[in-house]
Amino acid sequence: MISIRKSFSAKLTIAILLLAAPIFVIALGVLYTQSRHMIRNEAVGRANTVLSTTMQRVSLNLITIETATNTDSWLVLQNLHPDSLLQLTRRIVYLNLHVDGCSISLEPDVFPDYGKYFSVYSVRQSDSVASVIEEQYEYFQKIWYKQPRDLGKSCWVAFYDEADTLELSLEGLVASYSKPIYRADHSLVGVMSTDLSLIRLSKVISQEEPYPHSYFMLIDEDGRYFTHPDSTLLFTHTIYDGVDPHKQADIVALGHEMTAGNKGSMSVNIDGADCLVCYAPVPGTTWSLALVCPVSDILEGYHRLTYVLLPLLLIGLLAILLVCHRVVKRAINPLNQLLEKTQSIASGNMEVYIPRSQREDSVGCLQNSFASMLQALNFHLGSVHYTTQQAEHRNEQLLEATRLAQESERQKTAFIQNVSHQIRTPLNILMGFAQVISDTSHSSLSDDDMQSIAATMDYNSKLLNRIVKMLFDSSDTGLSVELNSHKHDKVVCLDVAREAIDYIKERYPNMTVHLSSDLPDDFCIQTSQLYLMRSLRELLYNAGKYSDGKDVNFQITRTDTMVRFIVEDTGKGIAEADRERLFKFFAKVDDLSEGLGLGLPLAKRHAQNLGGDIILDTDYHDGCRFIVEIPLS
Repeated sequence: MISIRKSFSAKLTIAILLLAAPIFVIALGVLYTQSRHMIRNEAVGRANTVLSTTMQRVSLNLITIETATNTDSWLVLQNLHPDSLLQLTRRIVYLNLHVDGCSISLEPDVFPDYGKYFSVYSVRQSDSVASVIEEQYEYFQKIWYKQPRDLGKSCWVAFYDEADTLELSLEGLVASYSKPIYRADHSLVGVMSTDLSLIRLSKVISQEEPYPHSYFMLIDEDGRYFTHPDSTLLFTHTIYDGVDPHKQADIVALGHEMTAGNKGSMSVNIDGADCLVCYAPVPGTTWSLALVCPVSDILEGYHRLTYVLLPLLLIGLLAILLVCHRVVKRAINPLNQLLEKTQSIASGNMEVYIPRSQREDSVGCLQNSFASMLQALNFHLGSVHYTTQQAEHRNEQLLEATRLAQESERQKTAFIQNVSHQIRTPLNILMGFAQVISDTSHSSLSDDDMQSIAATMDYNSKLLNRIVKMLFDSSDTGLSVELNSHKHDKVVCLDVAREAIDYIKERYPNMTVHLSSDLPDDFCIQTSQLYLMRSLRELLYNAGKYSDGKDVNFQITRTDTMVRFIVEDTGKGIAEADRERLFKFFAKVDDLSEGLGLGLPLAKRHAQNLGGDIILDTDYHDGCRFIVEIPLS
């Protein structure tokens, strides 16, 4: 007892057992209960299958009798003679093995020579058929005659047939298919009844029983028994006789279901025994057939399961105890090892090594925590040094960020100054010439002076307009407009090249551009004419600006996927050190030169947004050669 109190593994094993044992017992209980439910469902299916098979056999017998009656009923009117009617009944019985008897009973005084009543009857006796003209008796109130006569149609009836004086009738229980016979004027001649012994039908019904003590019962629309293992109940008792509606409501409910012609299954207590009853209406009749299966038969195998379940329960609990003990002992073994090492650390030995565990449970986390703690103690000085280095690194980053902020401020100031200068220069020219024109009468200026002033003002206004457009295109709004622009224009390559040349010649009238093309004159590509034109204008503008403007070549070629627009000049070219920032926004080779540093970057962006690119040919050394590539489609 003392060892259990000191043993953590024993305590944990008992705790797990107290938790696992109820779960195991509950699981077995659920399994036991579900097994009962499954067995009952299987029994319902089995009983319904047997009931359906039996119903087919019963229907076969009934349909055979109905067919024999309906097939030969017309012969009654064709052979309305005593001897012929007698032979007709004999023929029906003889030719149909399912028929046990047949009678033709006529209305009063049809054959006065034979008396008021006339009825012929044939019955099967062993291997022969006996036929007689029955003695005079009042048969109009017999159910087999009265019911079809009242209904005016064929129907099945069941009755207890008492032997007559001739001893030729079926003695016992009889099911009869009775058909009224009418003349052409709809007057009744008589009733033709074809009989089936219910004793024989009971044998047909009882051919298959799913359980040792199961049985069939057949009742009519009033609940009377036609077929039942207790023969004393036949025709004399109904399903409701001797039933207390308060204590035996299930039997009453079963009776109502069957007499209503419904189909289904239900649990009923019959004579103190729980039974499963499956029932269905007999086709073509007002009867209902039921299969009664005692629950004790259904659950016989289920009850035997109890004797297996109890030993299984004991063995399972013992197995749980053993497994829990082994698992718990193995689980807490790292704790014992950790205890030894922490005691060694507490005594001052820092050389102890605690390995890291791969387990993800609490024990593994605890071991890893101790390992981390030991590592933190061993490397405390290193951590302080590392923290110092990180602080120095952050200081360097802050200095770099400060430098970049200052550089950004300087670039912003330079940009504003550059933009102000570039805009102020043409604007001052425009304002100056505008003042000259306003202060001087037109008569004092010659035509050449006026044309020169107009040309200068036009040049500077277009230069100012170009600067404003570039600033707009470089903004976020300009980029959005460009991306959303229509890029499916049908552009003729030679036409767009000539248009770009004409535009540049307005600014550089003395500029000479040699245009050549490997493409047909009407060769088209699908792109944005506006932004392709802007890219080509910028390259031609730079060629005229930074060269003598005399040897500018403009070529158009193509590859498998691209159309290439090549612009080359014989200017001073671009130094290798300046090539990297050539396409960067607001970057200029010479800060004092004209322009904002937006021309080439915007031209390259236009080409890239069209699916192509602008490339500087570094293999060309006689000036500058730029290549604009635009996809064919």
